[in-house]
Amino acid sequence: MTIPIALTMAGSDSSGGAGIQADIKTFAALGVYGASIITALTAQNTQGVSGIHPVPASFVTAQIDAVFADLDVGAVKIGMVADVAVIDAIFAGLLRWSPANVVLDPVMVATSGARLLEPDAVEALRSKLVPRVQLLTPNLPEAAVLLDEGVAESESDIARQGRRLLAFGCAAVLIKGGHGQGAESIDYLVTRDGVLALAAPRVTTKNTHGTGCSLSSAIAAGLAKGDDMETAVRGAKAYITAAIVASDRLGVGHGHGPIHHFHKLDHD
Repeated sequence: MTIPIALTMAGSDSSGGAGIQADIKTFAALGVYGASIITALTAQNTQGVSGIHPVPASFVTAQIDAVFADLDVGAVKIGMVADVAVIDAIFAGLLRWSPANVVLDPVMVATSGARLLEPDAVEALRSKLVPRVQLLTPNLPEAAVLLDEGVAESESDIARQGRRLLAFGCAAVLIKGGHGQGAESIDYLVTRDGVLALAAPRVTTKNTHGTGCSLSSAIAAGLAKGDDMETAVRGAKAYITAAIVASDRLGVGHGHGPIHHFHKLDHD
């Protein structure tokens, strides 16, 4: 049997809760082989980011070509891209290798509040990467930044912003509702066929480090296994919700702890 392969292009989180480390854990938990292209190194823990060291664009290119020349990549997840040069390298790599499924998580701000994407890179992300992907997964603040407008406060505003993001050229948009209010956390999958609201109970916990990274990589895992977009998104949301519910059992760090990627293996 050949195992499905998913590739993450993202930053490294030295504390293991987000970025490359969260993506690889998610792939493994969902039965997918994970490969990785590191776009930046971060010095961080559950309390914040203390340093960011970008990887040279030429080495990002070398990683991309090494992976695609050998591995049968079923889906790609793109996370933290710290500067324009790295965005250009990834854009060129997508054109060169034409992967079938690409999920873009426009990581701009860490859970701790630290800015992870330089302002001049936002336009490059919007104009070069967004048109090349099958799914864009911004949270409410990220959608607002991409559109240069205020954060959506109603379902109709979210749907309108989703349609505006679709106009940039991506096939679908998942606007995540984790930053919203209310008893339910509602994500909105916006396609050219309409808007699908996906609700789950809002979990009260401070341990949400890596949630966005893990959701986008869980969707990529589903796509790598052959799921259609709606099935992959629904499966990923169910997985992440359970991982958040189980997060308090880990007790990692003193700040925003990680979600429990391997909650299905925890029998205590």
